[in-house]
Amino acid sequence: MDFRSAEAIIEALRKRANEGVFGYARQSEQALEAVVGWLDKRHHWKINPEWVVWMPGVVSAIHVAARAFSGPQEGIFTFTPIYPPFLWSPQSSGRRTVTCPLQLTESGYQIDFDLFEETLTPDTKVLLLCSPHNPVGRVWTREELMRVAEICLRRKVLICSDEIHCDLLMGPNVRHIPTATLSQEIAEHTVTLMSAAKSFNLPGLNCGFAVISNPTLRRQFQEAAKGIVPHVNIFGYTATQAAYADGSAWFEEVLEYLRANQDLLYHAVNEEMQPLSMIKAEATYLAWIDCRGLEQDNPRALFEKAGVGVMDGTAFGQKGFVRLNFACSREHLMTAVERMKKAIHYHTNV
Repeated sequence: MDFRSAEAIIEALRKRANEGVFGYARQSEQALEAVVGWLDKRHHWKINPEWVVWMPGVVSAIHVAARAFSGPQEGIFTFTPIYPPFLWSPQSSGRRTVTCPLQLTESGYQIDFDLFEETLTPDTKVLLLCSPHNPVGRVWTREELMRVAEICLRRKVLICSDEIHCDLLMGPNVRHIPTATLSQEIAEHTVTLMSAAKSFNLPGLNCGFAVISNPTLRRQFQEAAKGIVPHVNIFGYTATQAAYADGSAWFEEVLEYLRANQDLLYHAVNEEMQPLSMIKAEATYLAWIDCRGLEQDNPRALFEKAGVGVMDGTAFGQKGFVRLNFACSREHLMTAVERMKKAIHYHTNV
């Protein structure tokens, strides 16, 4: 996000920096208490502090999960389009990426459960689930999550659920359900990845965590990380603690601003940027824009030439789309809208 961080976080970092000693950091009990409190208050998930494994970020945790719960050349499954590290992290560990496309309908993206099960190979060991989903913005329902989990349990596939966008709910009536809360049995086969980074704009401070209730899985995860993944730094702990303990008011204000930004962008794209279209994200501050009607091989280049930075859908596994981050000032968003409109007008009238 482009927004200045919460004053509570800035003040906590300033106070810690003034101490002037920046050695290796150990787990902060206060940060741990803040995590436990946030998950309970925000998502009605009562976790045991022992379940938390601190990590320098969710992407590194995805790599660790690939190494911990699968062997060389075994399959790691994900739904496309998807955040690019889901596609290349298995390969960097000598595993195979197995993918199944989500189905785009008028009401949004859906899981084709028959195709999901057909695509699962016998040697698929891990499902990398993105919940809420980046880039399509779906918040999976309890029924959808239960069907995914049922298939995974039956096929002996571990669920690694990236829930880093779980707080960023764009609809007031939308609720995120942590996968591990579905049942005790599902929790025993689930590794949940989280961080304050997206909710509080802290990715540069490199602090995330895994929640793993199964002690065997937790030990496997910790062993796979040992000697490879660095410890969380002192500022990451400090910022996470301040965010979860004292950042609620700031976050609620930002969330309302993001919802208004999405409304503005949604109407602009669907009413003023034909043939582009977008479906409102249920979560995340990311717009997934369908540009296939432009018949343009590289829509990213078209918009970047006009001065708007977007990510090309090809990197996510779906050509013809772009992802636009609307977590910026209203002024910047309106500037982006006008530049995109001009780019489309020029392209369609050449």
